[in-house]
Amino acid sequence: MNRNSPQIETDPPRTRPALPAAVWMLGFVSLLMDVSSELIHSLLPVFLVTSLGVGALTVGLIEGAAEATALIVKVFSGVLSDYWGRRKPLAVFGYGLGALSKPLFALATTSGMVLAARLIDRVGKGIRGAPRDALLADLAPASVRGAAFGLRQSLDTVGAFVGPLLAVGLMLVWANDFRAVFWVAIIPGFLSVALLIVGVREPKRPGDAGPVNPIRRENLKQLSRAYWWVVAIGAMFTLARFSEAFLVLRAADGGLPIAYTPFVLIGMNVVYALAAYPFGQLSDRVSHPTLLAVGLVVLIAADAALASSTHWGALALGIGLWGLHMGITQGLLARMVADTAPAALRGTAFGFFNLVSGVAMLIASALAGWLWDAFGASWTFAAGGGLAAVALLAMLLQLRPAASGV
Repeated sequence: MNRNSPQIETDPPRTRPALPAAVWMLGFVSLLMDVSSELIHSLLPVFLVTSLGVGALTVGLIEGAAEATALIVKVFSGVLSDYWGRRKPLAVFGYGLGALSKPLFALATTSGMVLAARLIDRVGKGIRGAPRDALLADLAPASVRGAAFGLRQSLDTVGAFVGPLLAVGLMLVWANDFRAVFWVAIIPGFLSVALLIVGVREPKRPGDAGPVNPIRRENLKQLSRAYWWVVAIGAMFTLARFSEAFLVLRAADGGLPIAYTPFVLIGMNVVYALAAYPFGQLSDRVSHPTLLAVGLVVLIAADAALASSTHWGALALGIGLWGLHMGITQGLLARMVADTAPAALRGTAFGFFNLVSGVAMLIASALAGWLWDAFGASWTFAAGGGLAAVALLAMLLQLRPAASGV
C-alpha cells in the first residue's frame, strides 16, 4: 500500500446506549415478586378444586375478578402518579400490599377467603403496575425502550417459572401440603419490596414541574388516535387470552399428578422468559403491527394444540406456544403505549390501557370457565382460538387503509 495514498476517514460505529442499572433493578424486583406470587398461583387452581371443592366456573370467576381488579386499579394509580409526578412511592406501596397479602392464602378455608386474598394481592399489583411501567419508560432512553420493557418482562417471567419450580419441590418434600408452601411465599415478597426501596432511584420530572391534573379535557386530548388504537388492540388480545389457570386445569384434567401441575407454568414461563427480551430488542427495529400479527398467529396455534390434545406432546406444544405468544406481545404492547403517550401522561396512558384490558380479562375468564363446565376443556380453547382469529382479522383490516395510502 502506498504510504502517500489518502487516508479514508470513517465514522466511529454507532453504539446503542446501555440499559440503566435502575432498569435492571426493576426487573429483579419483578422477579422476586413473581417468585412469591407463582409459588401460590401455580397451585391455587388445584387447591381450589381438590381442597375446597369448587368448580371450573368458580375458578374462572375468581381469576377473572382478580386480574380485572389489578388492571382496573392501574388507571387510578397511573393518573395519581402523573398528578404527583412521582412513580416510585406508589410502586413501593403496591408491592408492599402484594407482599402483605401472601399469608392470607395460607389461612384461607373457603373460596370466599381465597377471593379476598386474590383481590388484595391484585389491588397491590394494580397500584404498582402503571407507575412502575411509567417509571421504566422514564428511565430508559427511547432508542432502547423496547429492550428495557423486554428485559423487565423477561426477568419477571424468570420469577414466574422459578416460583412454580419451588412449588413442585416443596409439594414433594411436604407431601402435598398446600398451606406450608403458601407460607414460604412471604419471603421473596418482602425481599422484592426491600430491593425496590434501596435499589431504584426515581429521575426528577423534567423542568421540576408542579402537580398536573392528567384527566382534564385538554390533557386527555393529548392522548392520540395512535394510542387509542393500541388500547383497542390490547383489549382484543386480552379477550382472546384468558387466565393461565386454565392451562393448569387442562394438565390436571389430562391426569398430571397434583404435585407436578406447577410444571405447566414452569414450561410456559421458560419459553416466555427466553422470548421476551429478544423480541423486545426486535421491536426497536421492526414493524410493531407485524410482530403483533405474529403473536396472534402463535396464540391461535397454541389454542388449536390445547383444544385437540390427546397426548402429552400436543399439550406441551400448546403450553410452549402460549408462552411464545406472551413473549412476543406483552412487552411490545407496553412499549407501544409508552411510545404513543406524552411523557407527562404515561401513568394515565398505562392506566386506561389496563382498564380496558381488565374488563376484557374478566369477560374472557368467565366465558372460559362457563365453556369448561358446560362443554369441556376442548371447547374452551377452541373458543379462545376463534377469538384470536377474529382479533387478527380486525387488526389486518384496520391496517389495510393505512397500507394502501402509503
